[in-house]
Amino acid sequence: MRAHHVIATAAVLLVAFGAKLFFFSVPSAEADIRAVPHVSGLERHSDLPNSKNLPEQEMHDMSFVFTDRD
Repeated sequence: MRAHHVIATAAVLLVAFGAKLFFFSVPSAEADIRAVPHVSGLERHSDLPNSKNLPEQEMHDMSFVFTDRD
């Protein structure tokens, strides 16, 4: 008799959890493609107020230099 109560309780909990997920799920976000006008990458960087005075940083990239000599 106790096994039936345990199984019934587990079934009710599973059904309640499934109903909660179904009815209270988070709605998916929808993007408005007209919200932002189309701008190319070059135009985006040239619109900065001080785009002419931006400093350049030189970097000594040693990512693919291996010191092992076989």
